Amino acid sequence: MDGMTAPGGVRARASIVARGDGRGGTALPVLEGEGPLAVRRTRGSGAEARVMLVGAMSGPLGGDHFSVDAEAAPGARLRVGSAAATLALPGQDKAGARYDVRLTVGDDAELHWLPEQLISAHGSELCVTTRADLAATGRLLLREEQVLGRSGEEPGRLTSRLTVRIAGRCVLDQELACGPGAPGGWDGPAGLAGHRAVGQLVVVRPEFAAEPPKARTLAQGAAVMSLAGPAALVTAVAPDGLRLRRLLDEASAALGC
Repeated sequence: MDGMTAPGGVRARASIVARGDGRGGTALPVLEGEGPLAVRRTRGSGAEARVMLVGAMSGPLGGDHFSVDAEAAPGARLRVGSAAATLALPGQDKAGARYDVRLTVGDDAELHWLPEQLISAHGSELCVTTRADLAATGRLLLREEQVLGRSGEEPGRLTSRLTVRIAGRCVLDQELACGPGAPGGWDGPAGLAGHRAVGQLVVVRPEFAAEPPKARTLAQGAAVMSLAGPAALVTAVAPDGLRLRRLLDEASAALGC
């Protein structure tokens, strides 16, 4: 399938399923992508399988709808990254674009979701939804990074929603809207305070149930808090994407990831 539809933009889907191979490693029985969402297996490490999302086209553009499903079945170890930043651009279709991510983590499984940054270009409109569903003993490291506008450019409209459930219990459900038409105050002192890069880490570990991380400031612009479950959330704001990545890398190290 080429994932192309007209005139309503591009529809594309990628699916990744990782399972234990019975020999202490991880197999990838499902590794499928279409249109602009190509998936490639890369060299893993130990029991971990690694997959790279490779954008075959520009976008998402207005009217496009991309979706990615990634599952680490019980006992599997999976790391998913991307080869380059995702650039949301305006398109001929006046409708907004969508990018939906669904992550599933089984018992005694681990998933690292570590894509490159999402850049909201001027004139674009993109809605991103990320939902992670974990079994009680699943482990997750999830990173989101959003850059509002390219250098010297005002951002497009970006709405991002993140939901995390552990053993059927919702521990995080939050939404951020930025750019033209977003609710007032998103760029004010109670929002991003003039920063143009925002990101977060979600870390889920069963051992956090007995000893949750303490709420604290990790660095200027970054803080960690415990969630209502074996999970922690790091939020960070920065003047640019480079500084944001440094903050989140420092936070990841502080949490032992």
